[in-house]
Amino acid sequence: MVDADLIPLVESLRQARVLCVGDVMLDHYIYGQVERVSPEAPIPVLRIDHEVKKLGGAGNVLANLHSLGAQGCAIAVIGDDAAGGEVATLMAALDGIEAQTLEEPARVTTVKTRYVAETQQMLRADRERIAPLGRDVRAQLLAKVHEALVACSVVALSDYAKGVLADGVAGEIIAAARAAGRVVIVDPKGSDYGRYRGATLIKPNRRELAEATQRPVETAADVAAAARSLIKAHGFRAVLVSLSRDGMLLVEEDGTSHALAGEAREVFDVSGAGDTVVASLAAALGASVALRDAAQLANVAAGIVVGKVGTAAVHADELVAALMDRDALMTRKRMPLSAALDRVARWRRNGLAIGFTNGCFDLLHPGHVSLLS
Repeated sequence: MVDADLIPLVESLRQARVLCVGDVMLDHYIYGQVERVSPEAPIPVLRIDHEVKKLGGAGNVLANLHSLGAQGCAIAVIGDDAAGGEVATLMAALDGIEAQTLEEPARVTTVKTRYVAETQQMLRADRERIAPLGRDVRAQLLAKVHEALVACSVVALSDYAKGVLADGVAGEIIAAARAAGRVVIVDPKGSDYGRYRGATLIKPNRRELAEATQRPVETAADVAAAARSLIKAHGFRAVLVSLSRDGMLLVEEDGTSHALAGEAREVFDVSGAGDTVVASLAAALGASVALRDAAQLANVAAGIVVGKVGTAAVHADELVAALMDRDALMTRKRMPLSAALDRVARWRRNGLAIGFTNGCFDLLHPGHVSLLS
């Protein structure tokens, strides 16, 4: 399937309803300019212009689901602190997303503070306390997961190793989802993937795959072999490996592999690109898109988000524009029929009137206006 043929699938993402569970955090960006070196030490001085706070970790998966138009439910555990309150507020602001937060007084809400000079990240400072869930909050979380599975067809687990999915919580959620016939996508951490046994799809990057399998991952054949070993060992149905500039490799349980070429874009920031991939996959599979097409959509979405600075989300319109290859279309002044029909349908849904004419309209004069009227 060529990219333009994937465009109608983007609109179908609105049908998806995804349950997102994992380590939610607050991403704090401090932007400014560097014009001199400090007289106190050989370090740059950042003159601060502005600050931005965004959802990070599993929260960024949720933000991407929202920007893609999908519906969803999130269950997050936060601390009894100011950062936890900000996370709860940001989650509640996502239309179409049912956000549920559980407060655990002993927990410190993870905050990642990044200092950025123009587009260059200078320093990251983390505030966190890594610990598994307490007994009461764990029970509440699992109870809410069982409730949410009734309305959600896909579960996305975003593990940042902060403790929410530790001590068997991930395994219990996967077992409950599989019993309910739901698809489970996991963004993993650590080297023991046995904790994710039975998940539908797991999405490591090249380094994580090497750590989990203790196998070489230098070539595509190496990566495919390592992914197959994970499938065999843990009962996954597929593994999607992120290969940075080399794109992605999808390996299915029947052993077949499918290379997805990297998008030729300037990379500004890879922060959160994995979250975008998980959200895109979850939304697509939740809309009954075939796995290979879902992986291709996720690959294109990842190519868009790394061109942005900071933790970012990909919007459905951006995904459509990338699939249409706007620059090439402008040169040819043409687009595939499927893309044209899709664009006209979206215009109509937005309440716009569609006109048709021919001839030369490089200069608009009263005759043209009269004709269009």
